[in-house]
Formats: sequence, C-alpha cells, structure tokens
Amino acid sequence: MNTAAPIADFRRYPMISALTAVQTLADRVSVQWADGRTSPFHHPWLRDNCPCAKCVYSVTREQVLEIVDVPEDLLPRATRVDSDGCLHIDWQDGHVSRFDPGWLRAHAYDDASRAERRAAKPQSRLWDSQLQLPVFEYQALMDDSQALLQWLLALRDIGLSQVRGVPTEPGSLTSIAKRISFIRESNFGVLFNVQSRADADSNAYTAFNLPLHSDLPTRELQPGLQFLHCLVNEAQGGESIFVDGFAIAHALRQEDPEAFRALCEIPVEFRNKDRHSDYRFQAPIIALDASGQVAEIRMANFLRGPFDASVEQMPDLYRAYRRFMAMTREPRFRLIQRLEPGELWCFDNRRTLHARNAFDPTSGARHFQGCYVDRDELLSRILVLQR
Repeated sequence: MNTAAPIADFRRYPMISALTAVQTLADRVSVQWADGRTSPFHHPWLRDNCPCAKCVYSVTREQVLEIVDVPEDLLPRATRVDSDGCLHIDWQDGHVSRFDPGWLRAHAYDDASRAERRAAKPQSRLWDSQLQLPVFEYQALMDDSQALLQWLLALRDIGLSQVRGVPTEPGSLTSIAKRISFIRESNFGVLFNVQSRADADSNAYTAFNLPLHSDLPTRELQPGLQFLHCLVNEAQGGESIFVDGFAIAHALRQEDPEAFRALCEIPVEFRNKDRHSDYRFQAPIIALDASGQVAEIRMANFLRGPFDASVEQMPDLYRAYRRFMAMTREPRFRLIQRLEPGELWCFDNRRTLHARNAFDPTSGARHFQGCYVDRDELLSRILVLQR
C-alpha cells in the first residue's frame, strides 16, 4: 500500500513497515519499525523537514522554512506515534510536526536504510560489441506513455537505442525529442544538418572518417542525449560506430588503475573554434560521481588542445590517453551498424562515444539531422512517468 503523500512532495511513498514505538533522547528521536529496524533522527533534521503548511508551500511543494530561523537548541516537548501511524512531535516553541511513516522510512539515514537506497539506485548496464541493441517504434513512443518510459529507461541504463519508423521529412526529429523535453540549442542550431559541405565548421560536416568522440566536450556541461535521424543515406560507407565509454573506463580501471587515475585527475582542454565562436573547457577525460562511480566521459581528439600538465604528470597523461584511445579501437567494445532512412540513434552523449566511417559523397546523397536534450530532462521525465 501507499501512504498519503505529504505536502513536501508530489510522490507517494510505500508503507514498507509501520512505526511501533518512539523514544526521545538528548539530541535525537529514535523510532522503532515493525520489521525490527531502529532509525535515529536528529532534532534539527526533523524540524528542518517538517512538511506542514507553515513550513512548505502546498502549491509548489517547496520549503519556506529556513533552519537558521529555528532556535539551535530547540527540543521536542512530546513525541508519539499517533492513531494514523504517523510520527507526531510537539516542539517546545509550540510548533507541531507530523511525519508520514512511508516518507520517513524513505528518508531514514540509519546505515541499513542508506544501504537500501544505494542498492536501489539505477545501475548502468555496461555493454560491448555483443549488445542486443534496444529498438523502439516511433509511433508507439508518440502514443503510449508506457512505451515511452521503457525507451527512457533504456537510455538511462544502457545509453544507446534505435528508433524505427520515423518520418523522413526534415524537422520530424523535433516531435520525438520533445516527448522527453525541450531541445537544447547550441551554436550549431536547434536542429543541425549532418551533411558534407565545402564550408564545414566541423569535421562532422565532411565526408571524413570521424573518430570516436562525445559532442561538445568544449562546454562546461556536455549535452546529455544526442539524436541522429537519417533522412537520406544513399552514399557508400558512413557506418555508425559506438562504444560504451563507461565499459571502457571500467575495463581500464581493472586492467590499468594508474592510467585510470590519471584520466580522472589530470584535466585536458577541449576547443571548438570557427569564424564566429570560440568555446574552450578544461576537465578530466573521466569524471566520477560522489560515490566514485564513472559519471561522464569527455573525449574528442579533433577538438583537443595541447596537453597542459606538470613535467611529472605529462608522461603519465600521454600513456593513459593512448591506452584509452587504443581500447576504443578494440573490436570487443565496438558496435557498428549502418543507419537507414526513417531510423534514428538516440544515445547518452556523456557516456556513449560515437564515430562514423568515411563515406563517398559522389556515390549518393547522405542527410542526417541531429539535436540535443540534456540528461537532467531525461531523468526528470522518467520520474514523472513513474509517479
């Protein structure tokens, strides 16, 4: 069962276990759950998270209380489990707080509860050349919220997908991208046309082989999702190549931890310059999250500036960089497939490195359209669909 949603959130929280007892201690309140778990909650934490209408605006569900306005030595005057099974606290200053047991259990910070939350977090599913590519149908994604959710979960967990049955009229990409959220504009436009042209301001707009890379590593925040939609593909060559950057980073961590550490710690500058713009950003090739897991790969050799590291670090950086690039060329990691008209790739640009074989522009027309949607929008849409 789900308990009633507290004012503090739009979600509903499952009733994992009922509250059976509460004890007030000098600096905290200790609650006992029916399944035997004990969870301590410090007094400032409880007062800070009071979900009542005086502390949280019921329309926006955003907090209006600031903890600095509460006496630092505020203590409960009385605590109990009320008739609805909620934790009820009467504070010494006359304020009353009431905590739903589902919400309280979901936010408990005893060791067991925190470990449960860590274990329940989505995990990246690493892949290699044997990936069973997740494929989805355009019309189902446009019409069915459950199909849409399954697509977004695949993007979140695997970082690569294909959609088929997409209309081939220019601009059709906009509709499916907006099923997730708004499109992120860049200096290449809202939608960008991937075609060979004489006045190219990027190697992507040539017929050259395009090595494995992430798009816009020159930005403080690389785009999260990238869409590439095939409108016409009559040219010989031009196959798409993908590798899971997270899988390569994981293998590097296991096989060469010193190289892995160098790519996590030594920043590299990336530059994107043309006649009208000049973008530059410096960051390590591999970024870790707060728990030490790989969260981002930043790589585009054709946009890289000269290394700027200490005399001691320079040999380590070059060795690590060469090793990472060599691993992206290993057949065990590479997925290669030609995109046909009416198909599109959608992938996590901060995880999945993509490339293109050279093609012969004299052998036929080739026209792709692309766009970006930030990863935050993907994660937000998933949560809204799930609730």
